[in-house]
Amino acid sequence: MSEAPGDLARAIEATLFAAEEPMTVEALSGHLGDAPTGDIRAALRELEEHYAGRGIALVERGKRWHFQTAPDLAHLLRREREQVRRLSRAATEVLAIVAYHEPVSRAEIESIRGVQTSGGTLDVLMEAGWVRVAGRREVPGRPVIYATTPDFLTHFGLASRRDLPGIDELRAAGLLDPVDDAYDALTGGDDGDSGDTPPAPEGGVDEPDGFDQSGEDAV
Repeated sequence: MSEAPGDLARAIEATLFAAEEPMTVEALSGHLGDAPTGDIRAALRELEEHYAGRGIALVERGKRWHFQTAPDLAHLLRREREQVRRLSRAATEVLAIVAYHEPVSRAEIESIRGVQTSGGTLDVLMEAGWVRVAGRREVPGRPVIYATTPDFLTHFGLASRRDLPGIDELRAAGLLDPVDDAYDALTGGDDGDSGDTPPAPEGGVDEPDGFDQSGEDAV
C-alpha cells in the first residue's frame, strides 16, 4: 500500500478537487503561494502514483492536470445514454488536418483536402471546443490560423500532440479509406488531394454543416 501523500501533495490534491477546470503546474504554483514548480511536479507525480489503480486517476492532458474517473469504471456512472453527434466526413478531415499541421490557415486546409471548406465546418469544431483561432499568419493578407485546444487532447485521451497516431497505426486500425488518401496527406504522405471530390468551383463548398445527428464519434 502506498504511503500517504506529503503536505504539498495533499494541498495540490485539495486544489484540483475544488478546481472548476484542469490546472497547469504554473497555475498550481501561483495558487499555493508560488511554490517551486519543480516541487509541484514532484508532488503531482507522487499523487499520480498514489491514485494508480484506484477508482479515480490523476492525469495530465495538454500540460494541465485533473482528476477523472478510471476508464474501466466510467460505465457505472452513466445513468442514461447521451445523444451522440457524429462528425461529418468534412469535419473529421478538417479536425485531423488541424491536429497534424497546426497552426494552419483555411487556405492551407483546402490545399491539403483538395476541396473548398465550408466556414460552418470550422465553426462546428470551434463550438465543440476542439479547435481555436491561434492568431494570424505574418504574410500578405494575414490569414487567420487555427490550432487544437487542450479540450481536444482531453476528449481523445492524449497527453500531447506527440501521442497522435502515425500513418502506420491508422492503417493498422482500419481507419484509412483505400478510396481516399486524405490521411496520407495529413501526415505528409501524398500531394494533399483528398481524392473524393475535385476542387469546388469558386464560391462552392464541400458541405454546409459539420455534424450528422446519428452514430458514434467518427474521430
